[in-house]
Amino acid sequence: MMIDRRRLLSLCSLFLGSSLLGSPAISQSTYPNRPVTVVVPSAPGGSTDFTARLLGEHLSRRFGQNFIVENAGGAAGNIGNTKVARAAPDGYTLLLSYSGFHVANPHLFKSPGWDPLTSFAPIALAIRAPHVVIVRKGLPVTDLTSLVAYAKANPGKLNYASSGNGSIQHIGAEQLKQIAGIDMQHVPYRGAGPAMQDVVSETIDLFITTPPSAVGLVQSGAVRALAMAAGERHPSMMDVPTTAEAGLPGFELVAWFALYAPAGTPKAIVDSLAKATEAAVASPDFVQRATTNGTYAAFMNPDQLAAFTKTELEYWGKVITAAKIKVE
Repeated sequence: MMIDRRRLLSLCSLFLGSSLLGSPAISQSTYPNRPVTVVVPSAPGGSTDFTARLLGEHLSRRFGQNFIVENAGGAAGNIGNTKVARAAPDGYTLLLSYSGFHVANPHLFKSPGWDPLTSFAPIALAIRAPHVVIVRKGLPVTDLTSLVAYAKANPGKLNYASSGNGSIQHIGAEQLKQIAGIDMQHVPYRGAGPAMQDVVSETIDLFITTPPSAVGLVQSGAVRALAMAAGERHPSMMDVPTTAEAGLPGFELVAWFALYAPAGTPKAIVDSLAKATEAAVASPDFVQRATTNGTYAAFMNPDQLAAFTKTELEYWGKVITAAKIKVE
């Protein structure tokens, strides 16, 4: 029986095409073929939202698909984190996580609804945010060394503000107390804005916050900056020494923002997103906009982020436990 050559070639092409389309290599190489949702576990505004939108712009251009930011705030980040932890591990729902939630909440809440190590697949670190130690202008100290000396000479007399119980400012100030061996009283506020206002009015002695909320007030003389709680000075406040330079090595308070996927997401997708994030973080636009926002670009690959997450979880757990911080 004679077989039509053109029909045979057509059938072979159809079979080959179907096989390739169903193969893992082709499926992964076409990721993403539809919009990707990046969940931010907080309200619009702030550094977490800023990082997600900045990174989303770069990833959208890189992949030719929209990376859409979805704000899912509430319960100190637990709602958004839980949403991603329970999402399908297909790369189309990602989490832009904030360290204040990711490595602190497991120690602050009995049942946050997710686990920082087992619920997510680390993708990449994108941005870090240093904090600066601010004091009221009338406090009789000129640097971090004299602050510690004053606090030791006046135990319990100093007070410090935070944007709420269990916030990074609260935890950071408790870390300062533990490292310096001093005693201060905690005054929680509903947000960083009101807290800073009371430092300006000299109702509050000390506040540890990010550079953008303080730089203008420092330059005008309304408040005094004693030290940058980081390993390097920040471009917006180059005359402010680091805590190590100011005589208190070991005290660093640097928030970070990283991209995670639900646990079980294919490695090829994770690696593709990590590679794209690395290119984004290294770009002049990303670096410039991060610096202007008071942060700085900083990349870690999936393996580095996994190890870093574990280390941070253990370190801040010790600080929180020692300070007996609990969120009701």
